[in-house]
Amino acid sequence: MARGKLRIYLGAAPGVGKTYAMLSEAHRRIERGTDCVVAFVEHHHRPRTEVMLHGLEVVRRKELEYRGAAFTEMDVDAVLERAPAVALVDELPHTNVPGSRNAKRWQDVEELLAAGIDVISTVNIQHLESLGDVVESITGVRQRETVPDEVVRRADQIELVDMSPQALRRRMAHGNIYKADKVDAALSNYFRPGNLTALRELALLWVADRVDEYLQQYRGEHNIRSTWQARERIVVGLTGGPEGRTLLRRAARLAEKGAGGEVLAVYIARSDGLTAASPKELAVQRTLVEDLGGSFHQVIGEDIAAGILEFARGVNATQIVLGVSRRKAWQYVFGPGVSAMVARESGPDLDVHLVTHDEIGTGTGLSRTPRTARLSRNRLIWGWLIGMVGPVLLALLLRGVAPGLGLANDMLLFLTLTVAAALLGGMLPALASAAFGSLLLNYYFTPPVHHVLISNPRNIVALVIFIGVAVSVASVVDLAARRTHQAARLRAESEILSHLAGSVLRGENGLASLLETVRETFAMEAVALLERENDTAPWTCAGSVGTRQPASRPEYADVDMPVGDHMSLALTGRVLPAEDRRVLGAFAAQAAVVLDRQRLQSEADQARALAEGNRIRTALLAAVSHDLRTPLAGIKASVSSLRSDDIEWSEEDRAELLEAIEAGADRLDHLVGNLLDMSRLQTDTVQPIVREVDLDEVVPLALEGMAAPAEHVVLDIPEDLPMVAADKGLLERAVANVIENALKYSPEGESVLVAASTMADQVQLRVVDRGPGVPDDAKDRIFEPFQRYGDAPRGAGVGLGLAVARGFTEALGGTLTAEDTPGGGLTMVLVLRTAPGRPQPRTDLPAAATS
Repeated sequence: MARGKLRIYLGAAPGVGKTYAMLSEAHRRIERGTDCVVAFVEHHHRPRTEVMLHGLEVVRRKELEYRGAAFTEMDVDAVLERAPAVALVDELPHTNVPGSRNAKRWQDVEELLAAGIDVISTVNIQHLESLGDVVESITGVRQRETVPDEVVRRADQIELVDMSPQALRRRMAHGNIYKADKVDAALSNYFRPGNLTALRELALLWVADRVDEYLQQYRGEHNIRSTWQARERIVVGLTGGPEGRTLLRRAARLAEKGAGGEVLAVYIARSDGLTAASPKELAVQRTLVEDLGGSFHQVIGEDIAAGILEFARGVNATQIVLGVSRRKAWQYVFGPGVSAMVARESGPDLDVHLVTHDEIGTGTGLSRTPRTARLSRNRLIWGWLIGMVGPVLLALLLRGVAPGLGLANDMLLFLTLTVAAALLGGMLPALASAAFGSLLLNYYFTPPVHHVLISNPRNIVALVIFIGVAVSVASVVDLAARRTHQAARLRAESEILSHLAGSVLRGENGLASLLETVRETFAMEAVALLERENDTAPWTCAGSVGTRQPASRPEYADVDMPVGDHMSLALTGRVLPAEDRRVLGAFAAQAAVVLDRQRLQSEADQARALAEGNRIRTALLAAVSHDLRTPLAGIKASVSSLRSDDIEWSEEDRAELLEAIEAGADRLDHLVGNLLDMSRLQTDTVQPIVREVDLDEVVPLALEGMAAPAEHVVLDIPEDLPMVAADKGLLERAVANVIENALKYSPEGESVLVAASTMADQVQLRVVDRGPGVPDDAKDRIFEPFQRYGDAPRGAGVGLGLAVARGFTEALGGTLTAEDTPGGGLTMVLVLRTAPGRPQPRTDLPAAATS
């Protein structure tokens, strides 16, 4: 069974007429005799859309119940059973009610298509999955119902239902989209002119890209190589020379003259990797073309002119921009040049622009790197020694020891020296060895000997063949050596880049570490990352490493690798060969990324600190407005009563009022103390004086200093408990706050247990209450400042007690955590280190034996 065809009506916003267009198409098909049904269409009570449903067969919907409410969805089984030729399915991105056959409506449509049913559906541009973030940034609304882009791309037909923002707003104002009570809100929010214009542009561009894909597919299927000038595309051929910037700017101006123009820069790299292009200049040009809104492409090819033309026809380009050749006059003897060949072979469908520039006639330079640049000095010396001294020694040896070997054998021995010279020193020593060896063969071993003349024509042929074979073998050996060297170098580069990529993915490598890696990798003395705000601002050093003073400006460095327009990686120590700059470029780009990441992290930390400070200040104002005013109000009322001359107070009344004043003052002192302690913690001014402290001394002192009564506290602290390393004052405040919090949430009549024990080199203090407890997801939250869990009454504190307790405990090198109490309640566990040098008690002996 053939798969059905999918047709989609795409719109920029609700109300443009997608459903209306879909229903109109259904009526047209029915008039032509096509079996067409409505599988699911939502008219949203729009009169014009509802009228279009008249005369169309509607397949019954499936009723589902979810959370006590009834919903209707498309009945896929009913549509499959009806088996129409065409089914109308509205709102393709819709999410089905739980319990439906599929989670999404587009999955229902896939089943209909697989059954051979053609489907017509509708989609708004904001529901495409890839555009979710873009639409949210425009409208401020996150679309929850989305459809994968690939589902829409696979549609056989996509038709854009377009409408100007003004016409759509008029339609909205007339009540043709939403009900009257929602019109004003919609017009002032989602349906603002700017939003609608941006969404319309998104829809137009998305459809234009799909049309371009269809065009490329059609051209490929029909093997069409000629250019169809449906869209202005300008290809810029780059050589890596400085004239590339001029070409790119000229191409950008040409693209601006036509709407929708596109600039594509292409650099044809030789397959052997040996090129005269400047990696630094290519990096600058890549950045420039991206800044101009174009794209950069690197293509491997042997014939540069053919490569440019093939790329241009492959992207359906309309124009090619090339620079006038940099060749000197005498260099045209070797050929007409790339630009002339492209212009000659472009044909009538491609316009070629030759742009003049300042580099005309300066020369193209060598097309390859020096062959000896890769060899060490020792190898070159040995190559020349074997190539030049070896033939002399061999000639002496053959003349003195084996004079009768024959000319053929003599030639083979001299050829061996030529091959050895090629292996060690490359092509030049091998060529010199071949030429020198041929002279020695002619002089010493070819009759007449000791003369340059050759009497036998066969010997002339033999010498010519020797020279040809020597040169050929030397070329092959040299080429193999270069290929081996290149493969080894590429392997090393790949290992370096693989390590760099791995560190990027793992989020490793700070800036200093990365710069140190660069210094070690390239054997430099100093490396610095320089940056500046604009072209006229001075350079500043964002980071540097090395054994000597780094360069303060890029031009002072031995190697300068630009990263964008206002950043550069400067290396000091030696000049790098061109092939090393590729890897250096990757390090430079990563250095810029690391620097940006560090700055973003720093800004995020600062923003987080400011937000936390704002939150604390807000909470402090709330605390001051209520929790601090409550005891002040009690104190003021008691003092005013005592000072009143109208009432004679008895001694009992006076004592009660004075007691209320004292209680309010204690409460104020406790609250202000916690606020000051929290302030010290927030500003990192807590400096503990760590000494040996006994818990059985600290805990009773903490109970005496609490504002809450301590008669419901039960202590279980062994006398043989080892001493802990702590600041006695800070530990006392922490313990008091923890116990006071436990008393606050304990039921009336229930006691709070304070027990201590040892575990390895730690001492644990547990404060156990039988209160309501705290859920697991809130156990960390209760230690945040100004947090009061549950239904704690106003006036029960400002929520700083546990935050101060944890802050002081961590300042002492300990931990404070919350656990569930078996049987209900909360247990606070305070863990501290034992004091160093103190013997641990033996747990197998009674307490009396260890005290």
